[in-house]
Amino acid sequence: MRRFATAALVAGSITACGGVSTQQEVQLGTDYASQINAELPIIQDPAIAQYVNLLGDSIATLSDDRGLDWHFYVVDSPEVNAFAVPGGFIYINRGLIQRAQTLSQVAGVLGHEIGHVTRRHSIQQMEKSQQANLGLGLLCILTPSVCQSQAGGAAIQLGAGALFASFSRKDEQEADAEGIKNVIRAGIDPNGIPEMFEILLAERERSPGAVDAWFSTHPTEESRIAETRKMIASYDPLILQGLTKDSPNFQQFRQRLRSLPPSPAPRRPPGL
Repeated sequence: MRRFATAALVAGSITACGGVSTQQEVQLGTDYASQINAELPIIQDPAIAQYVNLLGDSIATLSDDRGLDWHFYVVDSPEVNAFAVPGGFIYINRGLIQRAQTLSQVAGVLGHEIGHVTRRHSIQQMEKSQQANLGLGLLCILTPSVCQSQAGGAAIQLGAGALFASFSRKDEQEADAEGIKNVIRAGIDPNGIPEMFEILLAERERSPGAVDAWFSTHPTEESRIAETRKMIASYDPLILQGLTKDSPNFQQFRQRLRSLPPSPAPRRPPGL
């Protein structure tokens, strides 16, 4: 937990100033990401890392005019989740990728998280908060039940979960719209976004606990599927023709991920 103190102080000083520049956002994101990578089980397999960064970069390159240096990581967790850190750091859990069936579905998740960065949603949350407790926030990603405890809930209410708390419905709609735009620019079928929502909603019906992490930070209901399909329908059909839905390279990536040893059990910080 001590390793998060510096980032928390930086966040407090930046948000106290009443505004965050791009340079400050990147500084803050870099600091958080280095600590996140030390705490979460990031998959180090070179082929996995290369593929997710190639895919992520293909989507992110045209999404922002600030020249951010994007980084994409696969977290070795069976939990279904993905999250973004300010400054261009995107994390997607192994459990989410394994539930996806096509390239466009995973690309849609990455495009959505990229949208949170470009619309600066996490920064806006941090500007409203004067404290950060990333240790608890990271725990929520892997073991959301902890966040439902009295202690966890109290900490989040104090602003501790600024980076990992649930975004507002407006933020999610904006990120969905950005995600659709982002994947279309990359030549990828945007229908993967509502398709992924359908997969997760169906699993919640069968086994609610398996997707708690996703639904705790990404409010998703049937209406969101209809809304994203309506957004996609607003594009010229000629633009949507011929976009990539799947690829052999993605299926090889997915198979390689499945071949790795089982994900490690989540670690719990002392006292929790």
